[in-house]
Amino acid sequence: MSRLPAAFARAASQDRAALVTFVTAGDPSPQGTAAVLDALVAGGADVIELGMPFTDPMADGPAIQRANLRALGSGTTTAAILDIARDFRARHPEVPLVLMGYANPMVRRGPDWFAAAARDAGVDGVICVDIPSEEDDALGPALRTAGIDLIRLATPTTDVARLPAVLENASGFLYYVSVAGITGLQQAAQASVEAAVAHLKAATTLPVAVGFGVRTPEQAGAIGRVADGVVVGSAIVELVEAHGADAAGPVRDYVGSLATALATARKELAA
Repeated sequence: MSRLPAAFARAASQDRAALVTFVTAGDPSPQGTAAVLDALVAGGADVIELGMPFTDPMADGPAIQRANLRALGSGTTTAAILDIARDFRARHPEVPLVLMGYANPMVRRGPDWFAAAARDAGVDGVICVDIPSEEDDALGPALRTAGIDLIRLATPTTDVARLPAVLENASGFLYYVSVAGITGLQQAAQASVEAAVAHLKAATTLPVAVGFGVRTPEQAGAIGRVADGVVVGSAIVELVEAHGADAAGPVRDYVGSLATALATARKELAA
């Protein structure tokens, strides 16, 4: 079993949702990202998404937009991102690592080059925000040949007619974007999340992870009672922004509070 399915299976065996965390590569600096990634692992993250900084991050809110600018301003290149991934894999051989970003940095040298480079750096999965499932040929075949999961996004506007196209050739997990908007600014109502997760789980055997707008342990725990995974990004990125080179401690403690909430959420419901 590869690292992504194994991480979700391990969380399920412990009767909890997997904790999926996001940070931007190169923030607070290409060298400083390693300490932040280690803090995510130390805090209890099951899966880590490493954002590829881009000049026009259309799906991201102000916090991640600023992180992208900081990372690009500090000289973060695709080569630097792959180095960060490679070094992470050497330190953490079992923790799944997913690259998340936009098409331009992924395909400008060709999808085969990117897929092979990501594989060689120890990357397990890729989320490309702006290549729709209908254009799978732009990146999907290259990733599958390299043995990398292509993680697809479903949203509140993904209707019954389109869902099969989203799920076709998807692997790793299904990322449910719980709000029709950008990251970090709003949270979906719990009832709508529960309905959406039930709908998606009826259509796929992939784990369903819910993200966008999750900030507190209470919110994470509530979603974790119904979803297979909970994704937290902007709140972590804001800690990196606030603490810079000293962010590792606050990030570890915050992620630990999320992990604790997920570890107890379903048990509390049963009680």
